[in-house]
This record gives sequence, C-alpha cells and structure tokens, in this order.
Amino acid sequence: MSKIQRISPCLWFDTEAEDAAKLYTSVFANSRITNISRYGEAGKQIHEKPPGSVLTVSFELDGLGFIGLNGGPQFKFTEAISLMINCDTQDEVDQYWDKLSAGGDPNAQQCGWLKDRFGLSWQVVPNALIRMLGDSDHSKSQRAFAAMMQMKKIEIAVLEKAFAG
Repeated sequence: MSKIQRISPCLWFDTEAEDAAKLYTSVFANSRITNISRYGEAGKQIHEKPPGSVLTVSFELDGLGFIGLNGGPQFKFTEAISLMINCDTQDEVDQYWDKLSAGGDPNAQQCGWLKDRFGLSWQVVPNALIRMLGDSDHSKSQRAFAAMMQMKKIEIAVLEKAFAG
C-alpha cells in the first residue's frame, strides 16, 4: 500500500477536471491519472450533477499528487495561487510554455506567468533566473530583474545578456 500524500492541492473546476488532468498529465513526465470518482444519486438535490458525471480526478504531476474537483461554476481560479515549474533549459521553458498556454488567456502572461485554458495560473521559471536574482551583485540582479519585467515568456539568453551588463 502506498503512502498517502499528507498535503494535496485540490483544484476546483466547473466541469473540466478530467480534461484538465488529461492535459496536465500529458505535459509532465512521470505523471498519471490515478482515480476518477463520480457523482451518484446521493446529494443530487444539493450538487445538482447528473449521476455518473465526474466528481473528482486524482492525478500525479511528476510524482506530486493533485485532486481536480468538478464543483460547479461558483469559484474561479485567480492569480493569487499558481503552480511554479522550475526549468533547467530554454527548451524546457519553451515546451511547458507552449503546451500550457495553448488556448489560455494571452492577456494574463507576464514575467513567466501564464493562464491555461482552464484558468489556472502557472509560472514557468528558468533556474538561471533564480540564480541571477539571488546574486550578491545587486546591479547584476537588478538588470536581470528589469529584463524579466519586460518579458512574457522568460528568455534565458536575454536575461544573461542583461545580467552581464
């Protein structure tokens, strides 16, 4: 029996939890849908969902457990919470950015942040940016920060040029 993850993010969707889980598990290696539960007759007067429709989808992204809940249209995602993807290369940044931003909100893209087609915010962050922003040379880190502030998708080569002066 596998150990249950103590803390699992639960993502509230209207009706798209299964579609979102399918997309997300296709984007990240070491990912899979682990369980789907369905609404039944019990509580129908409250949840108003058709019996047999998806209630929750449990899934793993790179081994980290998530739950997608089809709870209805009452709540929407905001930028107050996002999922951050740390990337080693520009190819990784490009891959995640392209797959997750497809069909999303192009107006919600800034400084490595994007909103996917389900309204969930992601940060696609190259590890080089973290290293540059944490550099002890304040002028270098501020040049990298200023360059990042002008970007939607982070471009490592542009950051490195700004960082170097």
